[in-house]
Amino acid sequence: MVWVVISFFFGWIPLLGPVLALIAYTAIINWRYPGGWGTAIVIAVIAWISAFVVLYMLGVMGITTFDAMGVPGV
Repeated sequence: MVWVVISFFFGWIPLLGPVLALIAYTAIINWRYPGGWGTAIVIAVIAWISAFVVLYMLGVMGITTFDAMGVPGV
C-alpha cells in the first residue's frame, strides 16, 4: 500500500519517484521484519530480481508483458 501511495504522488518525477518508492518499500520491510536495514535491502533486491525473472519468463512465453504495476524498473 505504501508503494502505491508513494508511486501515485511521486512516480511521475523522473528518477526521484521510483527511488522514493523503493526506499519506502525497503523501509516497510525493515519495519516489519527483524534484521536491520542491510537485511531489508537484501530482501528487497531478491524480491525485485524474483519478480523480474518471473515476468521475463511469462513475457517470453507470450502470457504477459513487462507492464507489471509495483515492480521497479520493469
